[in-house]
Amino acid sequence: MPFGNTLGMAKKTLKAGSGKTGYPSDVTDEEWAFCAPYLTLMKEDAPQREHKLRAVFNAVRYLVRTGCPWHMIPNDFPPSSTVFQQNQRWMAAGCFEAMAHDLRKLLRMVAGKTAEPSATILDGRTLQSTPESGERGGYDGYKRKKGSKVHIAVDTLGHLLALKVTPANEQERAQVADLLEHVQEVTGGHVEVAYVDQGYTGETPAAEAAAHGVKLLVVKLEEAKRGFVLLPRRWVVERSFAWASRFRRLARDYERLPATVAGLHWLAFLTLMLHSLLP
Repeated sequence: MPFGNTLGMAKKTLKAGSGKTGYPSDVTDEEWAFCAPYLTLMKEDAPQREHKLRAVFNAVRYLVRTGCPWHMIPNDFPPSSTVFQQNQRWMAAGCFEAMAHDLRKLLRMVAGKTAEPSATILDGRTLQSTPESGERGGYDGYKRKKGSKVHIAVDTLGHLLALKVTPANEQERAQVADLLEHVQEVTGGHVEVAYVDQGYTGETPAAEAAAHGVKLLVVKLEEAKRGFVLLPRRWVVERSFAWASRFRRLARDYERLPATVAGLHWLAFLTLMLHSLLP
């Protein structure tokens, strides 16, 4: 059979199939059964839909896991413009965030805990800027690099509760109010304690936390100790950042919009939680 005919048949098969492409980042059947209701913003058989949602979702997962640019998504996925536009719709609708919160509740109950946490851990990390993000980057004097800072709040299992992206020169303590407001919104006001490092020290962040019904507890490093020290509670959020670093798209700030940085972080964490729930 001529090569052109073979290629054409392969494309038709892929378009008519389940959306699986054979990459390790593809969703399994069980994972897709969970994800599909969150991602279906219009009817699956809508006349304007040309590509399977599952194939588009697999493409976004491939991008965040491997770190490739949007225009270099492999050709066996739907067109990159389609993938990008659908991803923006999902992020604008809060699909990834909603999925992550429900997965977090399920994993907590599987672990024998209540669905909503009573404690959270806050921290931030700086992502080196790139030409795409350079205009909105700030200089982090402590880390000595320009970029964006990702501020997160996680539960005691390390699952994401809230996230905010700012220029790197923004202080962690200045984000307490916004993070805890979001935390209390998604947990129904269940959080009572927030563990933080010494970068959050001060009367203002403590007062802002108290305004949301949360006691801010600063976990300090004992002066007598030297080298690496595993701080109580604080290590959990550091592990969460380590989990995120497995996704190469999140190694630096490659996005033009901070909302895209945030959305891809939610996607990374829900991917990890899906794997934990449905290994």
